[in-house]
Amino acid sequence: MQAFIALVRRELGSFFKSWTGYVIIAGAMFLIGFSFWSMLEAFKSEPQPTSASATQLFFETLYFWYVILIVTPLITMRSFAQEKSSGTYETLMTTPAGDGQVVLAKFTGAMLFYLVLWLPLLACIGVVRYYSNDHSALDPSAVTTTYLGILLVGGVYLSMGIFTSAITKSQIIAAMVSFAVGFTLLMLSSLAPTFATRNSWTAQFVAHVSLVEHMRDFAQGIVDSRPVVLYLTLTSFFLFLSWKSVESRRWK
Repeated sequence: MQAFIALVRRELGSFFKSWTGYVIIAGAMFLIGFSFWSMLEAFKSEPQPTSASATQLFFETLYFWYVILIVTPLITMRSFAQEKSSGTYETLMTTPAGDGQVVLAKFTGAMLFYLVLWLPLLACIGVVRYYSNDHSALDPSAVTTTYLGILLVGGVYLSMGIFTSAITKSQIIAAMVSFAVGFTLLMLSSLAPTFATRNSWTAQFVAHVSLVEHMRDFAQGIVDSRPVVLYLTLTSFFLFLSWKSVESRRWK
């Protein structure tokens, strides 16, 4: 356990020991701030303010998905690829922790850093609650479920990025592959309205993997067990693939 904690601290600390981590934070804060401004504009123009909460309006901005698609590959691209390119990979894998613990430590460190990026959103919501004349537009349960959705979706994309980083030595390739797979998964969501009126297994599949629809439910304060299970399963699947990729070095 001590080895695992030490690896998590090493992974998390690496983001703050280089300019890369601060650039990622600055970029994420800019996107969140800009989406917050867009949310306020939409909230101001809403004819009936109570018809939509601030979390719903925040989600409706595309900048939310920009953060997910762009930031998560940047966070994870260095996980294993940098270790391999810098020559510290073998040293890392000879630590008392097992291969699975190393992968989990990488994922935990990335997830903690990912959560730090979303802390400004709490301040933004607090500003709206303080200055808004209608506090009912800010439902605490909707804020909580929105963060749950952000956490679950981020877990999928971070585990995906760790896997792509584990199978290559190039951070650029890892980021590009992670972005491409993540973008493809998100594009499936755009097909949901097309299949909405069809009663077939294809329509059910598209609806089941629709990230946009799931996040819309989370933003409305609705927690469905099906997307929760889906996200946890996908996260576990990509972490399992990462573990097997790291473990495969023993056979080379």
